[in-house]
Amino acid sequence: MLQTIKTEEVRLTSGIFKERYDLNREYLMSLKNQGLLQNFYLEAGVILPGLQVLPDPDTDELHWGWDAPTCQLRGHFLGHWLSAAASVYATEKDNELKAKLDSIIDELYRCQVQNGGQWAGPIPEKYFEKLEKEQNIWSPQYVMHKLILGLTHSYIFEGNEKAMQILDGLSDWYINWTDAMLIRNPRAIYKGEESGMLEVWAKLYEITKIEKYSVLADRYSNPKIFRDLKEDKDALSNCHTNASIPWSHGAAQMYKNTGNEMWKDLVQKFWKCAVNDRGYYCTGGQSAGEYWTPPRRMGHYLGDRNQEFCTVYNMVRTAAFLYEWTKDTVYADYIELNLYNGFLAQQNQYTGMPTYFLPLKAGSNKKWGTRLRDFWCCHGTMVQAQTLYPSLIYYYEEDRIYVSQYIPSEMKTIIHNTDVLIQQSVNMKYYNDTAFFDERDDSQMSRWSLKFTIKAQKSERFTVSFRIPMWVRSAPAVSINNEVLDIAVTKENYVNIDRVWENDEVLLYLPAQLEIQSLEDTPDTSAVMEGPIVLAGLCDGKSGLKLHNRQLNKTLIPQYEHTYEVYPWKQGSYRTTGQTENFYMKPLYDVTEEEYTVYFETK
Repeated sequence: MLQTIKTEEVRLTSGIFKERYDLNREYLMSLKNQGLLQNFYLEAGVILPGLQVLPDPDTDELHWGWDAPTCQLRGHFLGHWLSAAASVYATEKDNELKAKLDSIIDELYRCQVQNGGQWAGPIPEKYFEKLEKEQNIWSPQYVMHKLILGLTHSYIFEGNEKAMQILDGLSDWYINWTDAMLIRNPRAIYKGEESGMLEVWAKLYEITKIEKYSVLADRYSNPKIFRDLKEDKDALSNCHTNASIPWSHGAAQMYKNTGNEMWKDLVQKFWKCAVNDRGYYCTGGQSAGEYWTPPRRMGHYLGDRNQEFCTVYNMVRTAAFLYEWTKDTVYADYIELNLYNGFLAQQNQYTGMPTYFLPLKAGSNKKWGTRLRDFWCCHGTMVQAQTLYPSLIYYYEEDRIYVSQYIPSEMKTIIHNTDVLIQQSVNMKYYNDTAFFDERDDSQMSRWSLKFTIKAQKSERFTVSFRIPMWVRSAPAVSINNEVLDIAVTKENYVNIDRVWENDEVLLYLPAQLEIQSLEDTPDTSAVMEGPIVLAGLCDGKSGLKLHNRQLNKTLIPQYEHTYEVYPWKQGSYRTTGQTENFYMKPLYDVTEEEYTVYFETK
């Protein structure tokens, strides 16, 4: 089983992922504490500082949309914020963000005391009475799951002891409530979008070994979806996506806690049902509206409400568990697909704001959230998603390091009591932190021309395994210290370099090509891919795509321009030829306000 490199041992370096990470960090810092805490203050009867009377919501920077005091889902966003802030601190040792996080947790503790020492939520406790009475209420357990997870991450990543004190009191509240429900209405425990609760209680038991957390995990461990999966039923079609995926995270944590293969089997059955049996869009997403599409019926559900972002984030987490257990690159390939065409494509590259859905029908536009007026569920998962990159890049097993994702970064770890540093970048020359290609440079002008500098404090033998993605159709090129290596790709899709390392440079080139990917149920509806990256046509819904003998290199002409921020060329940019009306194509993650088409009627 693989182990993840600790979050604090990896940091991102110059590249698009670092740009998006930093943009997200700026947003986390920009939000005012009183806006983040507003619903917790109101529930605890604490007057918002200076706001006994509210003259102007805009100038006071309070939160509206799903975080407004009038919304039953209010307060969920702060839980996401805590998770994201704690993760950034673990990676960057960002003391400014740490001070803000600590101040907010101090105020949450104050609210808990005002509420009597147990309840610390931003919603009334009586919302749970509605679950018992089976009255309509919007997902109170979802709200509390986000808070509990955010506090847990604050303890794990930032070492905040007061976060654990809040969790201690809040878990007592849950013990009392579930005790009562087991007598009065056991079904209430499995209502209110409760699917994340199994993971958080099991995680807290792993951390503390306090028995009450194990008791709570057990009380959330038998949902209907598990029973259906055990019987190999289709447990997902037309069901709510984001209410089901977190069950796989809970099963994964239970497997980690107990070693019981039943839990591992449940996660694998979930993946089979969600991905292998169902298929997915070219982007990696599977949903329409907020529901699972029936197996192999993606074309029938193309619209402007595909790929809810919460599902993208949560499915990446499920894939990460499975990759750790199996080393199977199919999971890392899936993660890569979703990073480019979900994590990046659904975050506004200028504002950092999310889009709830990713429209995939022809002639679409992305609808972006706002800084203070929306706070959808996907708004919360987006601020977490942009902090996830460092945890997905490197893994280790005994004396082997796995490079799973190709994201410019730096990793420091210890192998056989020796300090090891791996630096990953696109193979370019850097001057004053700006990347250039020398006119005499032999480097490939490609994001997939990669350079790894590997340094060991003292000479040490170990293996570095580089994932070879599913989209690589021809042999990758590998050299070490300018010596070309003749290394075959293993049947597991890795290139393994086993040697004594000291201060070495590995160059890896992964040849990408343009490909057509068609939908199974509508085979004349196709998308264009460049490696793992979906290309979007800047055109309306009337534009089809005429292919010259299905040869894309005769249909799309590359468009180069040396003005692309960190990278000195415009990547993945093309112009069509031979069409009734030609148009430009570029990576879906670069589309912001433009009208675009992903799936074309191909001729």
